Amino acid sequence: MKTILVNTVPEETRVAVLADGELQALELERSTHSHLVGNLYKGYVQNVLPGMQAAFVDIGLGKNAFLYVGDGLPKEAVTSVPPQERIHIGQQILLQIVKDAIGTKGPRATMHISLPGRNVVLMPTSAYIGISRRIGNAEERERLHGIAERLCPEGMGLIVRTVAEGQEEAVLRDDVDYLVRLWRSIQARCKLATAPALLYRDADLIIRIVRDIFAADVDDMIIDDPTVHRRVVELVQYISPDLLDRVQLYEERIPLFRKFHLDEEIEKMGAREIALKSGGSIVIDKTEALTAIDVNTGKYVGKSNLAETAYRTNLEAAAEILKQVRLRDIGGIIIVDFIDMEGTGHKEKLLEYMREQVKQDRTKTNIVDITALGLVEITRKKSRQNFESIRFSECPCCHGRGRIESPETVCIDISRDIRSMERFSHARAGYGVEVHPQVAEELERSKILEGLEHEFGTVIRVVPKGEMHPETYSILSGG
Repeated sequence: MKTILVNTVPEETRVAVLADGELQALELERSTHSHLVGNLYKGYVQNVLPGMQAAFVDIGLGKNAFLYVGDGLPKEAVTSVPPQERIHIGQQILLQIVKDAIGTKGPRATMHISLPGRNVVLMPTSAYIGISRRIGNAEERERLHGIAERLCPEGMGLIVRTVAEGQEEAVLRDDVDYLVRLWRSIQARCKLATAPALLYRDADLIIRIVRDIFAADVDDMIIDDPTVHRRVVELVQYISPDLLDRVQLYEERIPLFRKFHLDEEIEKMGAREIALKSGGSIVIDKTEALTAIDVNTGKYVGKSNLAETAYRTNLEAAAEILKQVRLRDIGGIIIVDFIDMEGTGHKEKLLEYMREQVKQDRTKTNIVDITALGLVEITRKKSRQNFESIRFSECPCCHGRGRIESPETVCIDISRDIRSMERFSHARAGYGVEVHPQVAEELERSKILEGLEHEFGTVIRVVPKGEMHPETYSILSGG
């Protein structure tokens, strides 16, 4: 049983997808964190880097969009045509955002435009026809490919989406006609606009969920806001009237997500360490270059031999890892350090299991292989801001390091600074040291200040201040 839950407040929309009661996907959208992916801009080229085959394009936001020049040229021209001859500073170009700005990096853009509809995706700048990999039946793929060839406008491309499986040609034709009209209107706006300018904004989260996920395999879509419910009903009446009876308005007093026991799952998505039912755990650490995940056996000792214990723990860990990767929308390179397995049979079975499980992920995910060091490599496409980047901000104490200086380290720094001050002038009236309470306790325990008082013949007073950062302190001459 597949269920979509929609929880809305003015500041945030949350959408959860459940399969047999288990959380499979969670998406957030906030008014203050609008997504850029899918938006079309008329941009102004500010800089071209021939050595990188890249350009930086002003699209009217705080950060310039990064455009790989190869995204704007035919494949055969990427290496043969110098980038500066095709894209130059001052040029105004039409581009689409394919990856949100993340950290210090600006958004990633392409000149290969794609406009998604309910059943098809129109690619007005790429002559290509594709069929969703989730449609497995060979005869159905062939039928849809034939329809796409007949409907595809000359010089353009079409991708047939999963939801189109079993649909009549007339339904797909309506989608194509709408998307072609949309493209023509975008082109008209582009001619009149002066860069930088937004030409088209992709649909918000509610529309995307109905368009991309709400299909025949969904049993219920439960919405807790009457306004959003009416909006979804109107949209479903237009695109999939046969699914209208599955859209429900939730009116109970218990909050929707609490009713389905999702609060604990969402809390787990922010944890570094996640316990497994067997007693083991997985630890997730994110770096700038990749995400590293470690598997620990914990107190699980198994019921048979060591090799079987390691394999069973790894299987359980693999399921939780792929779930967390999907829920947190972790992208890029992911390295997993599983428990060592001696036999190649168990290793192959683990990889086979993971490759089967990633088919549930709507985002393209590739289980690469096991490295010589016994690490499993995973790559996953990254485009939108994920759960972590929306829900969390950098810690003001550790500044993203994940740790702070110990009280002992701060005490030694204080000692060093007082000695430095005494070299320039002796404080006859003594010193006043303002510190975090934990540092104050360490100063008292370690007797560091007593040694300084005896060494310099002065008085040092400690003033604990709870509001101070644990790493900072103030030394006031005269106390």
